[in-house]
Amino acid sequence: MSIYDQVLGFIATPDPAKFEDLALEVFRYQVANVAAYGEHCRRLGVRADAITSVEDIPPVSTLAFKYARVVGDERTANEKIFLTSGTTIGGSERGTHIVSHPEVYRASALAHLTTMMFPDRRRVRILAMHPTTDRMPESSLSQMITWCIEEFGTAGCDCVANRKGVDTEAACAFLESAQRKGPPVCILGTTASLGALFAFLGGRHNRIVLASGSRVMDTGGAKGQVNPLDPETVCARAAELLGIAPQFVINEYGMTELCSQLYDATAFNSDDDSAPGRRVKIAPPWMRAAAVDPASLKAVSSGEVGMLRFFDLANVGSVSMILTEDFGIVNERGDRVRVLGRAGFAEPRGCALAIEEFEAAENQRPQ
Repeated sequence: MSIYDQVLGFIATPDPAKFEDLALEVFRYQVANVAAYGEHCRRLGVRADAITSVEDIPPVSTLAFKYARVVGDERTANEKIFLTSGTTIGGSERGTHIVSHPEVYRASALAHLTTMMFPDRRRVRILAMHPTTDRMPESSLSQMITWCIEEFGTAGCDCVANRKGVDTEAACAFLESAQRKGPPVCILGTTASLGALFAFLGGRHNRIVLASGSRVMDTGGAKGQVNPLDPETVCARAAELLGIAPQFVINEYGMTELCSQLYDATAFNSDDDSAPGRRVKIAPPWMRAAAVDPASLKAVSSGEVGMLRFFDLANVGSVSMILTEDFGIVNERGDRVRVLGRAGFAEPRGCALAIEEFEAAENQRPQ
């Protein structure tokens, strides 16, 4: 059985007792098959067969995806190439995540969406306020939204966004129609697009009351907003202008460099009923989170603040141990995360050295 089939099997039937062994096998596969990562580990003096704990696997910063092609030797005709929308290097250069086996990404995305956004197994009309993959094929979020519509949508779904922005008038028309017809809807959008919708509805003094069971997935991203909305405000405005209860407004945490996502724990999808702004995010069983010291890159104690690091089995075709630019708190099991925000200063020493070593390793590879 290939390593990809093993990961797919774990996603289909997670077994926490088997996570560590499979994670180490994925790591060894990546050292052997992802050239830049293998060279990176060798430069660090790390032998794959000497690593016996996930905690000791060398991480790669998300910034490394802007310096190197982080992908294994096993490329496929169905591979997807996703570009980051974050910090640029060299003017127009963007980070690239090549997903050679998108069926693994799809399995991960849909399985955790089922748990966190559709635990009632309900198919609904979906309003996409971010471009779908036909309009923005290089966006991993567009791909996830497209899969979500295919898997959970009914007839009458619509996308009201393109590269230039979101059509708030079309969104309003969709929601007014949903109000008249009755069945619940699901709104998928960035914080910025939701902010635009709320401003449009508020400016028209137009309150829409959507059917019970309607929900919102807020994917974050405040680009374009003068005053970015915080989670409490998003929930409050959704209740005020759309009639959607706070437990049905769920913030998603994800990034181009990871094939798995985390979602707010609410009374709708878990036993947690924390208020907006105090919520933790739940990782899927095939992902393990940790908060690490920004200088040593070693895990801090449970409950302490550190830079967020994830091991994602679904990243099997690139690098699974990813160090982010975000700070947060992680529980002892590594499955619940409170995201506190992005580092607001220059790269910490440990992170900078990790990037430096990875870039040097990439430069050693034959071109």
